[in-house]
Amino acid sequence: MTKKYLKPIVYLLFLIIFSNAKSQEVLQSEKQTDTIDGLSIYPNPTSGDKIYITSNKGLTKQVKIYDVLGERVLFKVLVGGELDVTTLNSGVYYVEITEHENSESVKLIVRK
Repeated sequence: MTKKYLKPIVYLLFLIIFSNAKSQEVLQSEKQTDTIDGLSIYPNPTSGDKIYITSNKGLTKQVKIYDVLGERVLFKVLVGGELDVTTLNSGVYYVEITEHENSESVKLIVRK
């Protein structure tokens, strides 16, 4: 009786494992294509009150800045490329930039 159920169970486990591996491949390929072409943040490190965020397409960008604890400390929608960072203290931050459907994260160092 157990032999009747063993074959379908093994087949089902194989399908689950194989589909999970395929979904991981799809996620990896999506991550590789979600970068922003020609993204540049300067000056980095910065000691000034402004940074500039540019890309090849020059579209409107949504910018979120997080501290090292993961708390969002700044949110701004940029039409141009200039971002005021005077409210940031000295330290390391992570900048998440979204342009259209693409997004990218970059480390930013502020020295004051």
